[in-house]
Amino acid sequence: MCGIVGYVGKRQASGICLDGLKRLEYRGYDSAGISVLTEDGQLNSLKTVGKLSILCEALQQKPLSGALGIGHTRWATHGRPSQENSHPHISGNSRIAVVHNGIIENYQELREGLIRDGVKFASQTDSETMAHLVQKHYDGDLREAVCRAVRELHGAFAFGVICADSPGQLVAVRRFSPLVVGIGEGENFIASDMGAIRKETDKVYVIDDNEVASLTAEGVELTGLDGAAIEREVFVIPWPAEAAEKGGHKHFMHKEIHEQPDTIRACLTGRVASPDRPIMLDGLGLSEDEIRNMRRVVFTACGTAYHAGMTGRFLMEKLARIPSEVDLAAELRDRDPMVLDHTLCVVISQSGETADTLAALRSMKEKGAKILAVLNVVDSSIARESDGVIYIQAGPEIGVASTKCYTSQTLTLTMLALYFSQVRGTLTEDELRSYRQELLRLPESAKVLLAREDAIREVALKHYERTDALYLARGVNVPSAMEGALKMKEISYIHAEGYSAGEMKHGPIALIEPKCFTVAIAIAGEVYEKMIGNIMEIKARSGPMIVVATDGDARIPDAGVDPHAESDDFSAQPNDMVWVPPMPEMLSPILLGIPLQLLSYHTADLRGKDIDQPRNLAKTVTVE
Repeated sequence: MCGIVGYVGKRQASGICLDGLKRLEYRGYDSAGISVLTEDGQLNSLKTVGKLSILCEALQQKPLSGALGIGHTRWATHGRPSQENSHPHISGNSRIAVVHNGIIENYQELREGLIRDGVKFASQTDSETMAHLVQKHYDGDLREAVCRAVRELHGAFAFGVICADSPGQLVAVRRFSPLVVGIGEGENFIASDMGAIRKETDKVYVIDDNEVASLTAEGVELTGLDGAAIEREVFVIPWPAEAAEKGGHKHFMHKEIHEQPDTIRACLTGRVASPDRPIMLDGLGLSEDEIRNMRRVVFTACGTAYHAGMTGRFLMEKLARIPSEVDLAAELRDRDPMVLDHTLCVVISQSGETADTLAALRSMKEKGAKILAVLNVVDSSIARESDGVIYIQAGPEIGVASTKCYTSQTLTLTMLALYFSQVRGTLTEDELRSYRQELLRLPESAKVLLAREDAIREVALKHYERTDALYLARGVNVPSAMEGALKMKEISYIHAEGYSAGEMKHGPIALIEPKCFTVAIAIAGEVYEKMIGNIMEIKARSGPMIVVATDGDARIPDAGVDPHAESDDFSAQPNDMVWVPPMPEMLSPILLGIPLQLLSYHTADLRGKDIDQPRNLAKTVTVE
């Protein structure tokens, strides 16, 4: 899950590539590198281990001059982070440079064959294989050499290739890994995603599998591996360049948390117009008869998107009355699930390139399921392979830990369940009208939650030095607890677990001690009384308690407090409160992510962690 960029034109390529890599560093930050072709035909490279800032410093000491270049930021898959394993990889004759995102599955076999031919490898990576293969096939036509090399490869990849003997030409190709070509005036670009080059252009070609782009300063030629010309409409990026900047916030994550009133509103636009008008969801790829006859819905995703899928499963059964299940995408294919007639598979991914989710999609589609994707990135691999797509309209998300995209995924799945309820007649018109009215209030409620950030930081200040956390909820908010725990462990490195509170006495209660704080979601609703009981059980064992509760709740602050305990005993201390405005229980997962994100954010900030780039993680997981 690396990031690649490339430039050909009249400006200095190294600066443009470096600027693009800064916007791609979320894809990996084990190492980085740039190769540039100089005016006198020399291929010069600079590679560093560690974050991109190290490469920036190195370029100041050793500038690379030239108007054709490629760059790479790496998340290690084959070979440890090191100078020799960094990209770009260079051919044996030092005339060809290659950057790669993905995995070459048959690289070992190809490597052994090349070694028998006398090739000497400088790294342990699968990616270097491509550089030597292109050299093997090069006879003066770089595009054809790349095509011949790619025909030998198995796996998922996107490549950018330059050659000292083909000055002024940049060749790119993809299979299952994201790649776009940016179109400028007298210059052109490649990148792993649109955000990397949005500052330079708003016009791109989205490259499809087994397509090759040959770029010069004058234009772009798209072909298949067989050389046949491909006509492609220009895609205009719908968001402004500054959407990928921090906008005065300390971290991208903080900015993206604060964007949520706007992203919620964008997600609702065109879908929920007023309480009196039905929900409209275009692009489902499903007729109303198909929705009425639906026998089963399977939600599948990874990580944060999986938690959104858990909420979707709950609501699809509760509101639309369709038997539903949720599976981790990494496990769905391996258990070889039975697919009944009239089965819908809902795949959820921010990037639309998540490898495990794409594999699950293909498995379910092969078994006959209809595929509906819930995505953020337009025209991604998952979008192209699905029968229908709902875009969450969250805009680019740079912080590795997902925030606004999780909220918009949860909102989109809630609208999907309500839309199915609307079609199937499982809710009355009065119930639907009430839900639509509450959906329209969500942006303002999100603003209210964000206005309480200082109070949430005060809570974090009391607990940020603890080593463990337990997140508890019941019913529709069990996924909220699991997502809250994931955010805490992702960016603060506090060990955190999310559980159904009903499972507490089946094991997790053993964790309760003063160094382990508990976050309990106990808003007004069907499960409120049971949550009160769970809170009291934890307080009785001297566990520090943070409670997410509804404004005006008079019971929660002192729930479980023992007036006879010593004052320094947690059972004698009132609960720490995170207050939220009143909201319908079934819609609460859409908003409850916000205070839990802020709690994790400020805990991590107080601990001095690298919030936007947590260790060992990358934004888009494009390898299984």
